[in-house]
This record gives sequence, C-alpha cells and structure tokens, in this order.
Amino acid sequence: MTRIAVLIKQVPASDNVKMDEKTGTMIRSATDAELNPLDMYAVEEAIRLKEKLENAHISVISMGPPQAIEAIKEAISMGCDDGYLVSDRKFAGADTLSTAYTLSAAIRKLEGFDLIFCGERATDGETGQVGPSVATQLDMPVLTYVGKIDKFKNGVIRVHRSVEGGKEVVEASIPALISVIKEINEPRIPNLSGKIKSKKTLVPILDLSKIDAPSDKIGLSGSPTRVVKIFYPKLSRTGKVIKAKNAETAANELEKFMKSKGIL
Repeated sequence: MTRIAVLIKQVPASDNVKMDEKTGTMIRSATDAELNPLDMYAVEEAIRLKEKLENAHISVISMGPPQAIEAIKEAISMGCDDGYLVSDRKFAGADTLSTAYTLSAAIRKLEGFDLIFCGERATDGETGQVGPSVATQLDMPVLTYVGKIDKFKNGVIRVHRSVEGGKEVVEASIPALISVIKEINEPRIPNLSGKIKSKKTLVPILDLSKIDAPSDKIGLSGSPTRVVKIFYPKLSRTGKVIKAKNAETAANELEKFMKSKGIL
C-alpha cells in the first residue's frame, strides 16, 4: 500500500483576521475559518494520484484548535480516507519552525508515509516555510513549486517544478515531500457520498502526550521568532489647499509644502 499524507491548515477568512495585541498571535477562535485555499490543490493532487494507483491511502493532517476538524472533514469529503488533528493548548503561538517540528513529531508517530503533500503556502502567513521545514525535520527530499507529477514508480517520483523563466524536471526517491502550486490542477467539488463519509468519520486528536515532543520545542517556548509589538496605524488626512494664479506659482507652493513635511 502507498501511504500518502496531506498537510492542511485552517485559516481565517482574509477579511476577518484579528490579532491579540498583547501576545502578537492571531485570534483564531474569533474569526470565520476555511480550509486554506492553496492546500486544496495538494488535496486534489493526492486524490488524483491515489486514483492512478492500485492500492493507496490518504491521511489528512492538520495542526490547530479543535475547530480545525472542519477543514479535515472538508478534505475527507473531497476523497481523502481519514484525518488527524494535532491539537493542544501548549502548541499555541508556534512560529513556522515550531509548527514544523510539531507536525513532524506527529508524522513520525503515525509512521510509514511514502509521500507528503502540502500547498505552496498558507494565506494567513504567506511564508511557505512549514512544508520544506517538515521535510528537513524528517530528513527526506523536498520538491517545491511542483506543477506536474510526471512519474511515480519503483520508489522514484519525477515532477515538473515551476522556476523563473520556465520549468525543470527533477526526480527524488521516496519518501519525499511535495509542495504544489495552484496551476497543477483544479480541485473537485465534494459529492454527496463524500459529504456523508466526512460526517461519519471520527478525527483522532494528537495532543502533546501522544506525539512525545519536548515542551521546549513546541508552542511559544519553541519559537525563535516573536512578534514584539502589534499596532494599528493611524491615518491622518491633513492637507493644504494651494491657491495660485498660474502653474508656476502653484508648483513653487507645492514644493514648499512638501519640504515642510520632510517629503523633499
């Protein structure tokens, strides 16, 4: 059996993002949430690969608060087989390195994945760091910006990577992690049977005790990057109406005004 994992994330709707000014972290429980749009292409590609193989199993893995189960169930409704939620209050506030460490610890516990798919990046962070970092933690090859899977046979995967000015074709031995771009496919719409299956599927929660990760490697304590301060910029709209008899005088007055404001 070929075992495939898809890393997904539940993200806030882009127009509903709220931040905690004291901790510098995102307030996820107070926002409308959705499956990260770029992860849907990873889910779709994993399903398409499964459909080509004689025997394959897809597990969805997500790290987040309890409500992230809904994102996992959405992926299951598309055609994935099962899912796991990596969730514990001690994981809160994790940066990309700590997140990757936690996810890799969970993947080690689940054992035996041949391929790991993920989206190019999450729309709430826009870093694109977690996928490659997970591969590094697991000591496996990483193929980024993948726009096409050309071959998967005899323990080797060959893909087309999108690079500046064209593409490159590369091969890697499995297990490997693949980060896909949205040009790779068009995600399907879940059908009725998929939705029914997702509602019936129980999603196990992997907390800190189940992944055996040291406490200094997770959450805020395991995050070397910190948001020092959060503030909302104040916009002022003070200006000056320049009245002049001709364009030259107006230009001179404008120059004086801009110099007084330190613009020139």
